[in-house]
Amino acid sequence: MSGNARAAPRGEDHNHSTDADGQWQMAEGETAWAICFLSAAIRPEPFAFCHLPPTRPYTSPHVRRPPAPRPEGLHEQTVSRLNNLDAQVAAGFEAYPYSYARTHHARDVLAAHPGELESGQEWPEEVYALAGRVTLMRHMGKAAFADLNDEHGKIQLHFSKQDTDGFDATKKIDLGDIIGVRGFPFVTKTGQLTLRVTSWQPLVKSLHPLPSKFHGLQDEELRARRRYVDLMVNSESREVYRTRSRMLRFIRHFLDSRDFMEVEGPTLQVVPGGTEARPFKTFHNALGHEFSLRISLELYLKRLLVGGFERVYEIGRNYRNEGIDRTHNPEFTMLEAYFAYGDYNDMMKLVEQLLHDLVVELKGEPKLTYQGKELDFSLPFKRLDFVTALKEQAGLDFDPLDLVKLRQWSDERHPEFRKVPDYKLLDKLGGEYVEPLLQNPTFLTDMPLAISPLVKVHRERAGLAERADLYVAGFELAPIYSELNDALDQRARFEAQTARREAGDDEAHEQDEDFLLALEYGMPPTAGMGMGMDRLAMLLTDRDSIRDVLLFPLLRPEGTGGEGEKGEAEASAQ
Repeated sequence: MSGNARAAPRGEDHNHSTDADGQWQMAEGETAWAICFLSAAIRPEPFAFCHLPPTRPYTSPHVRRPPAPRPEGLHEQTVSRLNNLDAQVAAGFEAYPYSYARTHHARDVLAAHPGELESGQEWPEEVYALAGRVTLMRHMGKAAFADLNDEHGKIQLHFSKQDTDGFDATKKIDLGDIIGVRGFPFVTKTGQLTLRVTSWQPLVKSLHPLPSKFHGLQDEELRARRRYVDLMVNSESREVYRTRSRMLRFIRHFLDSRDFMEVEGPTLQVVPGGTEARPFKTFHNALGHEFSLRISLELYLKRLLVGGFERVYEIGRNYRNEGIDRTHNPEFTMLEAYFAYGDYNDMMKLVEQLLHDLVVELKGEPKLTYQGKELDFSLPFKRLDFVTALKEQAGLDFDPLDLVKLRQWSDERHPEFRKVPDYKLLDKLGGEYVEPLLQNPTFLTDMPLAISPLVKVHRERAGLAERADLYVAGFELAPIYSELNDALDQRARFEAQTARREAGDDEAHEQDEDFLLALEYGMPPTAGMGMGMDRLAMLLTDRDSIRDVLLFPLLRPEGTGGEGEKGEAEASAQ
């Protein structure tokens, strides 16, 4: 309902009272606020309005607490903001209230009045209680306009000497402050839907200025280091992490609906296994033993298949003591899933269906744009034989599995690979000649057995494993396996890996006797896969660096040098 009438005049203040024993009681208005707040939380209608008796929420019944002592050497802007807080307290406001009875978000006000609106319209019967951060403030004598940002949007506020209780104290609001406001919507002369504030209260004083409205937080490392500021001023960044959350929620639903069970394996492990990587070490004081942070989720999930669970998955953190680049962070999130009585062909079908449905869910069609290129997730995904692709793209006139010839050829053309062990050379050359070409989702199938220590030997092709690596946009997204379940074969491969460790390869797989014991009890034929959640989030949010999809990526400690530290001074200046 809309109208042009002025807001109904506000009644008298509802003061607090005490009972016979001198105990503080809720005033009538505060009781109504509490009822409205609780009912709004459970009410199914998206735009329910609260009809509340007037209150003066900034007059506090609490005993005024003495201000915290100020440390020496505060920046002058911080001192100014603390002085403004003192002035608000002197005006009767509580410095740091314990709660605020918000009833709506900014988007609710905007959604209740869509389309073009006429100047002068107002809806005094619709009362909203909002809370958020002030990102713009303009005082004009007996009136002021402000922008209030909450998690879901932004709305303009209007304060006035005539309509707003405690108006004079609004002059002590600083950009970045979090405040609560109560009022009703109206349309300004310029046609903008605005909340006419009838009462307000400060909730938190921000002691630091926000980055420039026009320049924002530009330094990439500083954005990652001060993620809270990045999220505060960049709505685009907030949307990245909302998309990531939706992605994880969809993946869980997809697997749960196919009778997979989500489980959690240990992060601290005696023997880190499941892949070739250098682990982080730590020492447990009570047990008096060194442990490693896990580098993979795999071996404990396989133990569960031995135990009788037939479909399991985990979405969890792995930790690898390795370098950092645009697709690698030492701490990262993986999805690993395993199901009994399948092979890598079955898992490829599951994975392509998962990704197709996920892209359709988030984008509305099986296509997305990543770094200016359109990627098509339509079914089925392309299959490409690894050995054939390497031979064609590198122009080899011999079988790439002939490692003697391959070493001679590589040493002549790629001297940078001379120190790469023979068993890793195929992988390195694949990364040089084949992987950059794989833009649309492509399964690179039948990988070398030498770099697949936990995978079944190919049933038809010697020297290869039943492994397929899914590539999108030129980087690996998900390796897929027919899992090795021959306990004696697995022991022999672990022993070969141990020999490599003794020869100086600190990334070779350690021998895990407990896992071998589990295999000896018998694991059914199993299909398995691992998928990097961070890389998938990069694709879905069109981000070129993994640090842009991690809320808190690993960074060099401050004060130890490195790029980006000068950005702190730049941000302060802004």
